[in-house]
Amino acid sequence: MAASPSTARVINDRLALGLLQREGPLTASQLKTLTGLSRPTVADLVERLQDSGLVRVVGETGDRRRGPNARLYGIAADRAHLAALDVRTHSVSVVVADLLGTTLAEATAPIGSETATEAAVEQAVALLERTAREAGAEPLHSVGVGAPGLVDPVSGELRETTGLPAWHRRLVAALQERLPATVLVENETNLAALAEQRLGAARGQDTFVLLWLGLGVGAAVVLDGKLRKGASGGAGEIGFLPVPGTARLPSAAGCEGGFHSLAGSAAVAELAAAYGVSAAAGPQEPPATALVRAAVADVRSAAPGGRPASGRPASGRQDAAGAFLDALADRLAIGTAAVSAVLDPGRIVLAGEVGHAGGAALAARVEDRLALMSPLRTEVRAGTLGGAAVLRGALLTAREAAQDELFTP
Repeated sequence: MAASPSTARVINDRLALGLLQREGPLTASQLKTLTGLSRPTVADLVERLQDSGLVRVVGETGDRRRGPNARLYGIAADRAHLAALDVRTHSVSVVVADLLGTTLAEATAPIGSETATEAAVEQAVALLERTAREAGAEPLHSVGVGAPGLVDPVSGELRETTGLPAWHRRLVAALQERLPATVLVENETNLAALAEQRLGAARGQDTFVLLWLGLGVGAAVVLDGKLRKGASGGAGEIGFLPVPGTARLPSAAGCEGGFHSLAGSAAVAELAAAYGVSAAAGPQEPPATALVRAAVADVRSAAPGGRPASGRPASGRQDAAGAFLDALADRLAIGTAAVSAVLDPGRIVLAGEVGHAGGAALAARVEDRLALMSPLRTEVRAGTLGGAAVLRGALLTAREAAQDELFTP
């Protein structure tokens, strides 16, 4: 059955907007070539999109020819403003952007562990409002929020999770109350996977698993191009995975004894101490991050014959760092082998602060060990977006929500 004229117009408009978003400003002639539509149809849709405020003339071609230069049409980036929040246990980061995703302003603020719930919520909301105001981006159209913990797949709300601050759950409601914006919340690991798929180490992959290594461990599962959240939103809670090498089994009340006890930040720090690896962590940084980063640096660049402050020969420090990374890779291979056996993802991305610190050196070690444990070929790659992955994923979510609404007449 042929599409009705109104349906055809919607399809054509979305097609043109998608091209303008991906390719940048285009002439009507270029839109005609790329869409395959007739010249009158392109002229009509350009006029419609200009009338709606979504598209405007942003320049002219520089071609030398008889007659006037062709007009360049582009998406009106200021048609809507977006924001993203990365909510951590002791801090919150904010980025404000336009409809094309261009960053207009960003800010980060610590939130102390002793801060009362309402005061913490007020600090986070005020940071967002101030950043948007200073960027000239009020009112906000859509806000994406990335946070640790489970998000209910039915209600879309952040579920109460033991060990996480109460202000996390109150923040989403406060944003909805204070802002005339659509507020979308998602687990931080899932958002990091979205960002790595669109912009980073999983680009072009429709099936992969992102392993988050930070204070705790988690995973995001993408199968056949779709993020899989599970019946209760708990898909990827790999910290609870029973594994060998721990003193006990995990329970419904806590993940101690599961994979968390091998790969969580505290466990990695203990492993580093056992190999004599030490490093000072930065503010709000998981202890394991600095240790892994220092070990990678020692393995790569310790000068033979040099002597660190401790007096140990650089070669000895390098050996210790290499042995620590090998032992950490052994642990990570246990969890990734289970993931590989069940899901056959083809690629596993190591993300989070610790995964980013380990980089290609740690990823290669894990891949080598995984190849010995599983008959299923699985690449292991380090995430490329680092600490920006959650914010980038949250901004992509906000941007898609805004475009879904604005691009549909």
